Amino acid sequence: MLLAALATVWFASPLIAQQATPPAAPAAAAPAVPAVTQNSPAAPAFVSPAVEAAAKAPVATGEHDLSPWAMFMGADIIVKAVMVGLALASVLTWTVGIFKFMELTYSTNRLKSALRKIGEARSLAEAQIALGDKKTVLSRLLAAAMREGKMSAGISSDEGIKERAASSFGEIVRAEGRKVRTGMGALATIGAISPFVGLFGTVWGIMNSFIGISKSQTTNLAVVAPGIAEALLATAIGLVAAIPAVIIYNHFARVTKNYMEIVGRAQGASGRLLSRDLDRTHSSAHMRAAAE
Repeated sequence: MLLAALATVWFASPLIAQQATPPAAPAAAAPAVPAVTQNSPAAPAFVSPAVEAAAKAPVATGEHDLSPWAMFMGADIIVKAVMVGLALASVLTWTVGIFKFMELTYSTNRLKSALRKIGEARSLAEAQIALGDKKTVLSRLLAAAMREGKMSAGISSDEGIKERAASSFGEIVRAEGRKVRTGMGALATIGAISPFVGLFGTVWGIMNSFIGISKSQTTNLAVVAPGIAEALLATAIGLVAAIPAVIIYNHFARVTKNYMEIVGRAQGASGRLLSRDLDRTHSSAHMRAAAE
Protein backbone atom coordinates (compact mmCIF):
# COMPACT_ATOMS: atom_id res chain seq x y z
CA MET A 1 0.00 0.00 0.00
CA LEU A 2 2.83 2.39 0.84
CA LEU A 3 4.61 1.48 -2.36
CA ALA A 4 1.50 2.32 -4.39
CA ALA A 5 1.27 5.80 -2.79
CA LEU A 6 4.96 6.62 -3.52
CA ALA A 7 4.55 5.54 -7.14
CA THR A 8 1.53 7.83 -7.53
CA VAL A 9 3.46 10.84 -6.15
CA TRP A 10 6.46 10.12 -8.40
CA PHE A 11 4.32 10.05 -11.55
CA ALA A 12 2.32 13.18 -10.56
CA SER A 13 5.33 15.44 -9.80
CA PRO A 14 6.16 16.33 -13.49
CA LEU A 15 2.52 17.28 -14.08
CA ILE A 16 2.53 19.54 -11.02
CA ALA A 17 5.75 21.15 -12.21
CA GLN A 18 4.26 21.86 -15.63
CA GLN A 19 1.20 23.52 -14.06
CA ALA A 20 3.32 25.73 -11.78
CA THR A 21 5.73 26.94 -14.50
CA PRO A 22 3.39 29.10 -16.81
CA PRO A 23 2.65 31.93 -14.24
CA ALA A 24 6.37 32.78 -14.15
CA ALA A 25 6.47 33.40 -17.93
CA PRO A 26 5.22 37.06 -17.86
CA ALA A 27 7.92 38.00 -15.34
CA ALA A 28 10.58 36.75 -17.74
CA ALA A 29 9.07 38.65 -20.67
CA ALA A 30 8.63 41.93 -18.75
CA PRO A 31 12.17 43.33 -19.35
CA ALA A 32 11.57 43.19 -23.10
CA VAL A 33 8.86 45.92 -22.96
CA PRO A 34 10.38 49.21 -24.32
CA ALA A 35 8.01 51.46 -22.33
CA VAL A 36 9.45 50.31 -19.04
CA THR A 37 13.00 51.07 -20.25
CA GLN A 38 12.09 54.56 -21.51
CA ASN A 39 10.36 55.58 -18.30
CA SER A 40 13.04 54.23 -16.01
CA PRO A 41 15.21 56.70 -14.01
CA ALA A 42 18.26 55.77 -16.05
CA ALA A 43 16.78 57.20 -19.29
CA PRO A 44 18.44 60.70 -19.03
CA ALA A 45 21.82 59.02 -19.19
CA PHE A 46 21.19 58.26 -22.85
CA VAL A 47 20.37 61.95 -23.80
CA SER A 48 23.23 63.73 -25.57
CA PRO A 49 24.84 66.75 -23.83
CA ALA A 50 24.01 69.07 -26.78
CA VAL A 51 20.32 68.24 -26.59
CA GLU A 52 20.32 68.68 -22.83
CA ALA A 53 22.03 72.09 -23.11
CA ALA A 54 19.55 73.23 -25.74
CA ALA A 55 16.69 72.17 -23.52
CA LYS A 56 18.07 74.14 -20.58
CA ALA A 57 18.92 77.28 -22.63
CA PRO A 58 16.48 80.26 -22.22
CA VAL A 59 14.16 80.60 -25.17
CA ALA A 60 13.01 84.13 -26.19
CA THR A 61 9.30 83.83 -26.58
CA GLY A 62 8.74 87.55 -27.50
CA GLU A 63 5.82 87.78 -25.07
CA HIS A 64 6.57 91.40 -24.09
CA ASP A 65 3.62 93.69 -23.49
CA LEU A 66 4.14 96.46 -26.05
CA SER A 67 0.90 98.33 -25.44
CA PRO A 68 1.33 102.13 -25.15
CA TRP A 69 0.60 102.12 -21.42
CA ALA A 70 3.03 99.25 -20.74
CA MET A 71 5.75 100.98 -22.77
CA PHE A 72 5.14 104.22 -20.86
CA MET A 73 5.40 102.46 -17.49
CA GLY A 74 8.59 100.69 -18.55
CA ALA A 75 10.30 103.82 -19.89
CA ASP A 76 13.05 105.80 -18.20
CA ILE A 77 12.04 108.69 -15.90
CA ILE A 78 13.32 111.28 -18.40
CA VAL A 79 11.37 109.68 -21.23
CA LYS A 80 8.29 109.55 -19.01
CA ALA A 81 8.64 113.27 -18.27
CA VAL A 82 8.90 114.00 -22.01
CA MET A 83 5.80 111.92 -22.74
CA VAL A 84 3.76 113.59 -20.00
CA GLY A 85 4.82 117.05 -21.18
CA LEU A 86 3.87 116.27 -24.76
CA ALA A 87 0.53 114.81 -23.66
CA LEU A 88 -0.24 118.01 -21.74
CA ALA A 89 0.78 120.06 -24.79
CA SER A 90 -1.65 118.04 -26.91
CA VAL A 91 -4.45 118.67 -24.41
CA LEU A 92 -3.63 122.40 -24.45
CA THR A 93 -3.70 122.40 -28.26
CA TRP A 94 -7.21 120.97 -28.43
CA THR A 95 -8.42 123.21 -25.60
CA VAL A 96 -7.19 126.34 -27.36
CA GLY A 97 -8.58 125.07 -30.67
CA ILE A 98 -12.07 124.51 -29.27
CA PHE A 99 -12.05 127.82 -27.39
CA LYS A 100 -10.88 129.80 -30.43
CA PHE A 101 -13.44 128.14 -32.67
CA MET A 102 -16.28 129.12 -30.34
CA GLU A 103 -14.91 132.64 -29.79
CA LEU A 104 -14.27 133.51 -33.42
CA THR A 105 -17.51 131.99 -34.66
CA TYR A 106 -19.52 133.92 -32.07
CA SER A 107 -17.68 137.21 -32.58
CA THR A 108 -17.87 137.02 -36.40
CA ASN A 109 -21.60 136.29 -36.43
CA ARG A 110 -22.34 139.11 -33.97
CA LEU A 111 -20.25 141.64 -35.86
CA LYS A 112 -21.85 140.75 -39.20
CA SER A 113 -25.30 141.09 -37.65
CA ALA A 114 -24.36 144.48 -36.17
CA LEU A 115 -23.13 145.75 -39.51
CA ARG A 116 -26.42 144.73 -41.13
CA LYS A 117 -28.37 146.60 -38.45
CA ILE A 118 -26.58 149.92 -38.99
CA GLY A 119 -26.64 149.62 -42.76
CA GLU A 120 -29.51 152.12 -43.03
CA ALA A 121 -28.48 154.39 -40.16
CA ARG A 122 -27.85 158.03 -41.10
CA SER A 123 -26.09 159.16 -37.93
CA LEU A 124 -24.13 157.85 -34.99
CA ALA A 125 -27.14 158.22 -32.72
CA GLU A 126 -29.34 156.13 -35.03
CA ALA A 127 -26.64 153.48 -35.27
CA GLN A 128 -26.35 153.19 -31.50
CA ILE A 129 -30.12 152.93 -31.16
CA ALA A 130 -30.16 150.18 -33.80
CA LEU A 131 -27.48 148.21 -31.98
CA GLY A 132 -29.06 148.54 -28.56
CA ASP A 133 -27.03 147.34 -25.62
CA LYS A 134 -25.13 144.64 -27.48
CA LYS A 135 -21.43 144.86 -26.69
CA THR A 136 -19.45 144.40 -29.88
CA VAL A 137 -16.38 146.01 -31.36
CA LEU A 138 -18.71 148.07 -33.53
CA SER A 139 -20.48 149.48 -30.49
CA ARG A 140 -17.09 150.51 -29.05
CA LEU A 141 -16.16 152.20 -32.31
CA LEU A 142 -19.44 154.12 -32.40
CA ALA A 143 -19.03 155.15 -28.77
CA ALA A 144 -15.50 156.42 -29.49
CA ALA A 145 -16.80 158.47 -32.43
CA MET A 146 -19.62 159.96 -30.35
CA ARG A 147 -17.22 160.78 -27.53
CA GLU A 148 -14.80 162.55 -29.86
CA GLY A 149 -17.63 164.51 -31.45
CA LYS A 150 -18.84 165.75 -28.05
CA MET A 151 -15.35 166.58 -26.81
CA SER A 152 -14.64 168.52 -30.02
CA ALA A 153 -17.80 170.62 -29.85
CA GLY A 154 -17.12 174.16 -30.93
CA ILE A 155 -14.07 173.21 -32.97
CA SER A 156 -14.51 173.99 -36.63
CA SER A 157 -11.68 171.78 -37.88
CA ASP A 158 -13.30 168.62 -39.20
CA GLU A 159 -9.97 167.13 -40.22
CA GLY A 160 -8.70 167.37 -36.66
CA ILE A 161 -11.81 165.64 -35.32
CA LYS A 162 -11.53 162.86 -37.89
CA GLU A 163 -7.85 162.41 -37.16
CA ARG A 164 -8.44 162.08 -33.43
CA ALA A 165 -11.33 159.68 -34.03
CA ALA A 166 -9.16 157.61 -36.36
CA SER A 167 -6.55 157.38 -33.61
CA SER A 168 -9.16 156.07 -31.19
CA PHE A 169 -10.40 153.64 -33.83
CA GLY A 170 -6.87 152.30 -34.33
CA GLU A 171 -6.46 151.61 -30.61
CA ILE A 172 -9.76 149.73 -30.49
CA VAL A 173 -8.91 147.67 -33.58
CA ARG A 174 -5.45 146.76 -32.25
CA ALA A 175 -6.94 145.72 -28.91
CA GLU A 176 -9.45 143.53 -30.71
CA GLY A 177 -6.67 141.97 -32.75
CA ARG A 178 -4.70 141.13 -29.62
CA LYS A 179 -7.82 139.64 -28.08
CA VAL A 180 -8.63 137.31 -30.96
CA ARG A 181 -4.99 136.20 -31.25
CA THR A 182 -4.85 135.03 -27.64
CA GLY A 183 -3.63 131.44 -27.58
CA MET A 184 -2.21 131.50 -31.08
CA GLY A 185 1.32 131.85 -29.72
CA ALA A 186 0.88 128.66 -27.68
CA LEU A 187 -0.22 126.78 -30.80
CA ALA A 188 2.76 128.06 -32.76
CA THR A 189 5.17 127.07 -29.98
CA ILE A 190 3.71 123.58 -29.58
CA GLY A 191 3.74 122.97 -33.32
CA ALA A 192 7.36 124.11 -33.62
CA ILE A 193 9.06 122.39 -30.68
CA SER A 194 7.01 119.24 -30.01
CA PRO A 195 8.81 117.09 -32.63
CA PHE A 196 12.18 118.09 -31.20
CA VAL A 197 11.10 117.38 -27.63
CA GLY A 198 9.86 113.96 -28.72
CA LEU A 199 13.14 113.37 -30.55
CA PHE A 200 15.05 114.21 -27.37
CA GLY A 201 13.05 111.56 -25.50
CA THR A 202 13.76 109.04 -28.25
CA VAL A 203 17.50 109.72 -28.24
CA TRP A 204 17.61 109.42 -24.46
CA GLY A 205 15.67 106.14 -24.50
CA ILE A 206 17.79 104.58 -27.25
CA MET A 207 20.92 105.62 -25.39
CA ASN A 208 19.66 103.80 -22.31
CA SER A 209 18.82 100.76 -24.45
CA PHE A 210 22.38 100.59 -25.79
CA ILE A 211 23.72 100.86 -22.26
CA GLY A 212 21.48 97.96 -21.29
CA ILE A 213 22.74 95.95 -24.27
CA SER A 214 26.34 96.46 -23.20
CA LYS A 215 25.55 95.37 -19.65
CA SER A 216 23.56 92.29 -20.63
CA GLN A 217 26.15 91.24 -23.25
CA THR A 218 23.45 90.23 -25.71
CA THR A 219 22.14 91.51 -29.01
CA ASN A 220 18.97 89.42 -28.98
CA LEU A 221 16.23 91.45 -30.67
CA ALA A 222 13.65 90.27 -28.15
CA VAL A 223 15.75 91.84 -25.39
CA VAL A 224 16.54 95.08 -27.24
CA ALA A 225 13.16 95.75 -28.90
CA PRO A 226 11.11 96.84 -25.83
CA GLY A 227 13.54 99.62 -24.88
CA ILE A 228 13.72 100.94 -28.43
CA ALA A 229 9.92 100.80 -28.75
CA GLU A 230 9.55 102.82 -25.55
CA ALA A 231 11.97 105.41 -26.90
CA LEU A 232 10.18 105.68 -30.25
CA LEU A 233 6.88 106.19 -28.43
CA ALA A 234 8.16 109.62 -27.35
CA THR A 235 8.61 110.70 -30.98
CA ALA A 236 5.13 109.40 -31.82
CA ILE A 237 3.57 111.45 -29.01
CA GLY A 238 5.57 114.48 -30.16
CA LEU A 239 4.09 114.18 -33.64
CA VAL A 240 0.61 113.66 -32.22
CA ALA A 241 1.01 116.97 -30.37
CA ALA A 242 2.70 118.91 -33.19
CA ILE A 243 0.61 118.01 -36.25
CA PRO A 244 -2.78 119.15 -34.86
CA ALA A 245 -1.15 122.28 -33.42
CA VAL A 246 0.19 123.32 -36.82
CA ILE A 247 -3.10 122.56 -38.58
CA ILE A 248 -5.19 124.42 -35.98
CA TYR A 249 -2.81 127.39 -36.00
CA ASN A 250 -2.95 127.74 -39.80
CA HIS A 251 -6.72 127.44 -39.79
CA PHE A 252 -7.26 130.10 -37.15
CA ALA A 253 -4.68 132.37 -38.73
CA ARG A 254 -6.95 132.50 -41.80
CA VAL A 255 -10.11 132.87 -39.68
CA THR A 256 -8.56 135.65 -37.63
CA LYS A 257 -7.53 137.49 -40.78
CA ASN A 258 -11.09 137.29 -42.11
CA TYR A 259 -12.47 138.54 -38.80
CA MET A 260 -10.10 141.49 -38.72
CA GLU A 261 -11.24 142.41 -42.23
CA ILE A 262 -14.80 142.60 -40.89
CA VAL A 263 -13.51 144.75 -38.01
CA GLY A 264 -11.98 147.03 -40.63
CA ARG A 265 -15.37 147.33 -42.28
CA ALA A 266 -16.88 148.30 -38.91
CA GLN A 267 -14.18 150.92 -38.47
CA GLY A 268 -14.93 152.37 -41.89
CA ALA A 269 -18.67 152.44 -41.17
CA SER A 270 -18.08 154.32 -37.91
CA GLY A 271 -15.85 156.84 -39.66
CA ARG A 272 -18.44 157.48 -42.35
CA LEU A 273 -21.18 158.06 -39.79
CA LEU A 274 -18.95 160.51 -37.93
CA SER A 275 -18.20 162.32 -41.15
CA ARG A 276 -21.94 162.62 -41.93
CA ASP A 277 -22.64 164.01 -38.47
CA LEU A 278 -19.88 166.60 -38.87
CA ASP A 279 -21.15 167.64 -42.28
CA ARG A 280 -24.69 167.80 -40.98
CA THR A 281 -23.61 169.93 -38.02
CA HIS A 282 -21.77 172.41 -40.23
CA SER A 283 -24.68 172.50 -42.66
CA SER A 284 -27.07 173.35 -39.82
CA ALA A 285 -24.69 176.03 -38.59
CA HIS A 286 -24.48 177.56 -42.05
CA MET A 287 -28.26 177.46 -42.37
CA ARG A 288 -28.68 179.20 -39.02
CA ALA A 289 -26.09 181.80 -39.96
CA ALA A 290 -27.83 182.44 -43.26
CA ALA A 291 -31.20 182.75 -41.52
CA GLU A 292 -29.83 185.32 -39.16
